[in-house]
Amino acid sequence: MELGLVGLGKMGGNMRERIRRAGHTVVGYDRNPDVADVHSLRELVDSLPAPRVVWVMVPAGAATQSTIDELGELLEPGDVVVDGGNSRWTDDEKHAAELAEKGIGFVDCGVSGGVHGLANGYALMYGGEAEHVAKVQPVLDALKPEGDFGAVHAGKVGAGHFAKMVHNGIEYAMMQAYAEGWELLEAVDSVTDVREIFRSWREGTVIRSWLLDLAVNALDEDEHLEKLRGFAQDSGEGRWTVEAAIDNSVPLPAITASLFARFASRQEDSPQMKMIAALRNQFGGHAVTQK
Repeated sequence: MELGLVGLGKMGGNMRERIRRAGHTVVGYDRNPDVADVHSLRELVDSLPAPRVVWVMVPAGAATQSTIDELGELLEPGDVVVDGGNSRWTDDEKHAAELAEKGIGFVDCGVSGGVHGLANGYALMYGGEAEHVAKVQPVLDALKPEGDFGAVHAGKVGAGHFAKMVHNGIEYAMMQAYAEGWELLEAVDSVTDVREIFRSWREGTVIRSWLLDLAVNALDEDEHLEKLRGFAQDSGEGRWTVEAAIDNSVPLPAITASLFARFASRQEDSPQMKMIAALRNQFGGHAVTQK
């Protein structure tokens, strides 16, 4: 089939290549002319036969909204837009309704796989009406990993990005658990080779995972992570997961704690710890460290 792909960054560029390797035609547009096949959304739409499928891989929020708004003016009834970025699921419902007024279908698709997706395939979680998903199916099949798993029609519009959001929330908690275990092992004098302990866990243990493999890779590159600053950004999906948990009265203590741990990583001199140190000094005479 023929596909329009908007956004050719690290993810989008590799996705274009994987789809092409599966034998499909991809017309790509990006603001960077060095990687683009065409130089405007209009040129992209004009180059595709109807009914068209246009896959959007741009940052969530204003960039996605403006792209979908423009496509809504260019596409025709029977065409389908896929949002494969990290949009919030509530935005999907809005986009689907806006496009439906013009007879244009909408599919939201959470995509996981990062820089390894080109070789290994991308895990796909998508939402939307069956007739719209069917028009995109050849591309979904090209992107997914080989085998029976790795792709799921999660439900109605918004379900794909909701599933990806929860996936990322779980990812936050898993990474935090590995990080806390690593720090504790590094802190104990009797443990002499933390990196090899992590490596040994890759076989026969209940905590083996791809994230553990990646942790070992990182320790092979920098055994004590001395080249890194202890700072971790959050993409927004961890926050949305916690907000959804509150809205649905679902307790998520591990995921919530892992999100707050990232906030703590941004404080070089934690105000909270200042108050704790001051209180310990006040009630117990515990020593404090002056700046």
